[in-house]
Amino acid sequence: MNNHFGLERLIGHDFSNKALLTQALTHRSFGSTNNERLEFLGDGVLNFIVASQLYLKFPKLDEGDLSRLRAHLVKEPTLGEIALTLNIGDALKLGEGELKSGGWRRPSVLADALEAMIGAVFLDAGFAAAEGVVIKLFTPLIEKIDPKAIGKDPKSLLQEYLQSKKIDVPTYEVLAIEGEAHCQTFRVECRVAKFNIVTQGEGTSRRAAEQQAAELANQEIAAQSK
Repeated sequence: MNNHFGLERLIGHDFSNKALLTQALTHRSFGSTNNERLEFLGDGVLNFIVASQLYLKFPKLDEGDLSRLRAHLVKEPTLGEIALTLNIGDALKLGEGELKSGGWRRPSVLADALEAMIGAVFLDAGFAAAEGVVIKLFTPLIEKIDPKAIGKDPKSLLQEYLQSKKIDVPTYEVLAIEGEAHCQTFRVECRVAKFNIVTQGEGTSRRAAEQQAAELANQEIAAQSK
């Protein structure tokens, strides 16, 4: 779990205070010095920067549409996917219970760590540095976001696309339910037979897991269409 150098390279920021990065990657299950406060700070910084970027890119969109676009970009599944590309899970410090339950790959844990890391960059080097990291990570997503699809969840978008092509709608199957009743993680499979696509999603509810699986299916369909 000592992947800090690679992580700094990927986000484009070399921490002066390495302890901040370590704290950002420390889950509350590991100890009292953890990333919860940094996650709170990073959430605010991230939302502001994403809002600013959307405001500049879409000058004709009203407040409601901009809010929905921002919500799409900073939601847990999106943040979790970005964290996966950065291999944040490999660098996390987790308690024994979280390690056993696979916390390093849980979207909520990864999303919180990403926000904490943005908060850590802000404290380490100021707003401009945090803005640079956010722009680096989110510009690819902002560039391809479709304002016409805002407000529609991945399952709805997937179903509408398939129906428009007269293709059978996808099927969803729960593969596993892990954890205690008050803190469960669902793993769901989404299958689109026509495209030979099978994806899996995880979430704290069946709906959240289905949405993540549907989002991955949407991405695969888009890749096949290129």
